[in-house]
Parts: sequence; C-alpha cells; structure tokens
Amino acid sequence: FELFLKHTKDNSQNGAMKHIQRMRRIINFSIANEWIDKDPFAKFKSKFNRVHRDFLTSQELQRLEEHDFSHDPKLEVVRDVFVFACYTGFAYAEVKKLRPSDIGKGFDGSYWILTNREKTKTSSNVPLLSKPMAIIEKYADHPIVVARGTLLYVHSNQKLNAYLKEVAKQCEISKPLTFHIARHTFATTITLSNGVPIETVSAILGHTNLRTTQIYAKIVQQKVSDDMNALRQKIDGPDNPTEGHSNMA
Repeated sequence: FELFLKHTKDNSQNGAMKHIQRMRRIINFSIANEWIDKDPFAKFKSKFNRVHRDFLTSQELQRLEEHDFSHDPKLEVVRDVFVFACYTGFAYAEVKKLRPSDIGKGFDGSYWILTNREKTKTSSNVPLLSKPMAIIEKYADHPIVVARGTLLYVHSNQKLNAYLKEVAKQCEISKPLTFHIARHTFATTITLSNGVPIETVSAILGHTNLRTTQIYAKIVQQKVSDDMNALRQKIDGPDNPTEGHSNMA
C-alpha cells in the first residue's frame, strides 16, 4: 500500500503516511467489530519526515504591512488578507467562508470571531486584535464583499498563492510565500514569541492535540538559540565563543 501511494499515486513520504494512518483507523474499527481476525499493520511503523515550517519574522511582517501597494489594488487585497490571517491564525478555507455574522462580543466585552475550524470541526473563538479589525473595516463596503456577504475579499487559493509570490518579491522577502505561512507566522511570531502560553495558542489554532502545537514551540526555541548564539558571537568574539563558560554549573 505504501509503495502504491508513493510510486503510483506520487504521494510524498508524509502524504503516504497520512493515508496509511486513515486506513489503520478503518482496520482498527474492523477488528473491534470482529470483521477481520488480525491487524495487517501490526508490524508496520509509520515514518514521518520532519517538515521545515516557514514563517515570517517580525521584521518581514512589518515590511509586508508597511509596503505601498496602491499602484496595484489586486496585490493590496492579497496582502491584507494574508496579514489578517497572520493575526488570527485562520487557514485559507476558514478566512474565505467568514461572514459578518461570525463576529460577536465576547465575555470580556471585546469583539471575537466565533466559528468552527474547517479541518477539525472544533469550535474556535479568536479575539480580534486591532490590525485584523482594521482590515475588516477597510473592506466592509467593498462591492465584492457586499455581493458575496463575506467578511473579506478572498481570491481563489491558486490565484492567492500566485499573487503572494509577487507580494514577496516586492517586499524583498526571499521565502516562498504561501497563504499557509500566515498560520505559521501567527503561531510563532505573533503568539508564542510574545509569551502567549502554548495551551492558548493550541486552542486558538483549533488543534485537538497539544503535540501538534509543540512543533511551533520547537521552532521558537530554535529562534531563541540562534539569536543567543549571535549575541554570544558579539560578546565573546567569533574565535572563542564559549571560552570561560565550560566549567560553570
């Protein structure tokens, strides 16, 4: 089955493993109902490759937010939708279906987006920060937004990701910008890097398992390590960065 997924269906390693995970659920259900006698996956071990998750740094995000796209309104719309996702953590499908009725006042008197996550079908209550609220207000009277009854003007996923390449180029961002990077940026640069507890981030992202969110925490730890190593180089010098610290306990 693994060979079929990889070679016939051209799945990546992780893509094949996800399909096998789903198949194993069906197998376990069948065993529980005594439809089959034994588990054909009993000696099979799923092997996922570690995936590098790109995200925008605070400097890159600021450059994106402040860039003047008035000469190309199409790119301005794409940038604004992307920034909205950076400050809310919503995936493409969720941003596209958002409607004004999804905004309501929370228990604290401030405005929240109250909806369900598209992927996990779990409830998601996201407090609206000032920047995404400003974007919502900016497009409230946009003719396409009014006609569709949506919260924002969102292009098709294919067009959006194509336009994001041009947005990245104009903002001098070398990373391969896709819409999903906005979600990663929310988890790392916006929340975890600013001290938001991982349990809170997990709830906002709609994760059903905290281990999924811990991937982002590892990224943040790596960023801290990189920054401290750079600081160590400046303080201790490039030739002997750790001298004098080896015997400290």
